[in-house]
Amino acid sequence: MTPRLGRVLTGAAFALVLAGAGAAPAAADNGVRERPNDAPVTFAGTVALSNCSGSIVRTPQSEPDDPAMVLSNGHCIETGFPKAGQVVVDQPSKRTFKVLDENAGQLGTVQADQISYATMTDTDVSLYRLTSTYAEIEAKYHVAPLLLDPRHPRKNTDITVVSGYWKKQYKCSVDGFVPQLKEYWWTWKDSVRYTPGCETIGGTSGSPVIDDHTGRVIAVNNTHNENGEECTLDNPCEVDRKGNVTVRPDARYAQQTYGIVPCLRHDGTLDLGREKCELPEPQA
Repeated sequence: MTPRLGRVLTGAAFALVLAGAGAAPAAADNGVRERPNDAPVTFAGTVALSNCSGSIVRTPQSEPDDPAMVLSNGHCIETGFPKAGQVVVDQPSKRTFKVLDENAGQLGTVQADQISYATMTDTDVSLYRLTSTYAEIEAKYHVAPLLLDPRHPRKNTDITVVSGYWKKQYKCSVDGFVPQLKEYWWTWKDSVRYTPGCETIGGTSGSPVIDDHTGRVIAVNNTHNENGEECTLDNPCEVDRKGNVTVRPDARYAQQTYGIVPCLRHDGTLDLGREKCELPEPQA
């Protein structure tokens, strides 16, 4: 889990998901245009952090003039790992991110003005609000954001983990879902476990997990069991619904992202009290 070690858009054009840049987009029922199914997954829309990976993401409700958002892990924020139970909201940030093109070439940078949300409780996620809108980023870099899938991912889905830090892709499938994944003092719920093939390493933390068929983000890569230990730092263990503990040496995991969609406002902040928003709230 250690981060390193251990064209202006208007209307339908805005919603083009450039996981398959260059291919003709297809129209969805709601008029949103997305990258065509089964187009190759590229690095377009991903970013590199100083110690992790990430991606520029949007929800199906996002508009061109909304502040753009960067998705990564909670354990990748610059202030250090959040403690168990800790939720960070609307914290000022001046972090910069390297924007990559479809071939992992660096186009330039974007900057955050706040950490809109970060936690390592129930999930391991961070969302940065940028000083640029989606339209401004597209006009400057010709890169569109990746779409967060609002649906729960499915077992056996072919996926690609795209690391902006290492400029490398890892391909495998969704092996299953873990009711509770425990690592040190953190517990994550309904985590994604990969099949062998996604041999992620330190620095891939925060990488978007992309559905190869739709090009949508279904999860964010966050940890793997490095030494075969049970529930220790960098050695997560699985806990089933009956409380039974299983250790899978070398297993890799991600945290689902569909739950972010109901929580995100147009101004780049989160409304944790919204209907269907189940992200943890800050403790009183």
